[in-house]
Amino acid sequence: MNKTFKALAHPVRREILSLLRDGPMISGDIAGHFDVAWPTMTGHLKVLKEAGLVHGERFGTQIRYRLNMGAAEDALSALAALFGKGDQQ
Repeated sequence: MNKTFKALAHPVRREILSLLRDGPMISGDIAGHFDVAWPTMTGHLKVLKEAGLVHGERFGTQIRYRLNMGAAEDALSALAALFGKGDQQ
């Protein structure tokens, strides 16, 4: 779970996840939404993949990424448990 929260800590990675909510995208199309160097984008995608938040599938020279909703739901459940599922004081 620590890898998941580390991945979610960066705003660019959260935006990538937001883009993938609408469906799978190839890495070049994802990168086109950001003003960052290609190695930086590759690093962000690697962190998301290692955290299990996205899956990557190679198609020739391109990689298509899609959101892993199961991992996102697990992260939300962990946060809800941490904060008492809405306990208010």
